[in-house]
Amino acid sequence: MSAAGSLSVDQIKLGRRHLVTPEGVDLQIELADVGSRIGAFAIDLIIMIVVLIAAGFGLSSMSIYNGELAFTIFVLIAFLLRSFYFTLFEMGRRAATPGKMLMKIRVAARGKARLSAASVFARNALREIGFFLPIGFLFGIGQGGVDGWISLLVSIWAGIFLMFPLFNRDRLRVGDLVAGTWVVKSPRPILAADLITTDAPEVEAAFAKFAFTPAQIDMYGIKELHVLEDVLRARDREVMTDVATRIRTKIGWTWEEGESDATFLRAYYAALRGRLESKMLMGVRRKDKFDRR
Repeated sequence: MSAAGSLSVDQIKLGRRHLVTPEGVDLQIELADVGSRIGAFAIDLIIMIVVLIAAGFGLSSMSIYNGELAFTIFVLIAFLLRSFYFTLFEMGRRAATPGKMLMKIRVAARGKARLSAASVFARNALREIGFFLPIGFLFGIGQGGVDGWISLLVSIWAGIFLMFPLFNRDRLRVGDLVAGTWVVKSPRPILAADLITTDAPEVEAAFAKFAFTPAQIDMYGIKELHVLEDVLRARDREVMTDVATRIRTKIGWTWEEGESDATFLRAYYAALRGRLESKMLMGVRRKDKFDRR
């Protein structure tokens, strides 16, 4: 199924996409806007520059005794930073660099496959070709004669890579297109609209006291999410009490006097849905509580 196959024109313009898993879970994907991506990249560049400045200060004392060695180490640090900064962070659990985390966006696989190391490497290798090499080349050549024409061609080359996300509806840069990735807004643990709009404001506010740990949320999978959703829709008090008791026992939750079973179940549903959506963006789908992925 196409990522945007069932969306309206307005939804496509707003950057919303559907990813329906084989289990029937509809992931509401919202693409990161261009401003967020530029902001994240700028933050990461600033971090890299600060690290290089700090390295330069640290090596300044060494340069007094062995200037060539200090320069070699500095160049090596710059190379490693430029080559592996983005790749290592995006291969992590959050699939995001510090800049992306601050802008609340992350890298995700476009299809149903897992976000792999190969995909992350490919998207960042294209950044090297499309941004860092042309920028380095421009700073290293003159501005007259033949060099001026070369500078113009390199500028056009870099411009094509930089402006590419503005000319496709999924805001993909060339690296995303090759690697099968896209950059999306980080998912939030949100209840389905029809399960939350009927609640009183004080019930919604009560969600804040339920701070489930990742281990507690990971006790269940997609199958149990559907069952829990059916229970919440049915609104049978006896059933909700029974299910809430089972979940509390399973996850080791300490029941507090006056704690509403319905509020507990809605809070756990929100946390479980958010956790599963976050994992599915990385290509990890836990079918049920017996699936240990």
